[in-house]
Amino acid sequence: MSTLDGAPTTTGDRTTVDRTPGDRTALDRTAGAPTGRAARALRRRELLVGRLIDVFLERGFAGLSVAEMAAVLRCSKSTLYSIAASREQIIVAVVRAFFRRATERVEAVLDANADPRDRVGAYLRAISAELAPATPAFFADLDAFPPAREIYKQNTGYAVRRVQGLVREASPGADAAFVGAVAGQVMESIHRGEIKAQTGLDDSAAYAALAELIVARMSAG
Repeated sequence: MSTLDGAPTTTGDRTTVDRTPGDRTALDRTAGAPTGRAARALRRRELLVGRLIDVFLERGFAGLSVAEMAAVLRCSKSTLYSIAASREQIIVAVVRAFFRRATERVEAVLDANADPRDRVGAYLRAISAELAPATPAFFADLDAFPPAREIYKQNTGYAVRRVQGLVREASPGADAAFVGAVAGQVMESIHRGEIKAQTGLDDSAAYAALAELIVARMSAG
């Protein structure tokens, strides 16, 4: 379900003091935290992105202009441009935020003390729950827009690696690479609607079936 954030560093003609991480002052710890107007702007941006996530999941985004997004959210276009400088960048920001949120929620449901096999199933079912609100239009637009498709690809790659890790925890002797590859192919087919078209299973049922297959493979190994 990928991390794409980074922060630049600056240099200049100034005196620097080398310190260990434990020597950070209170000023150091708070210097990067937005306050006042900046904090309000950040909260506003997060709210807008969250509302656009819901719009995109329901309608897709390929056919939405910035004016149409603004009309749905009942805000000005200039307000939306506080998210990013162009329509394409707004879309990328929203898609990235959706997958980041989904990843955080999926990870949050895993119980470190649970049986490893149960964790595999729980992970896949949690993915199903996060993707359930998304319409075929959303996934079609993801596939058609290269920057969004790349975010989706990275997210799926992370999920596949996570499944491989969970499989290794559950059964070290299992062929985790094979199981992970199969899981990845099936997950992509579910997202594209191919599994539903061929079997009639909705996303939740398909992920439950995938979980059963993986657990059965580990038990057989």
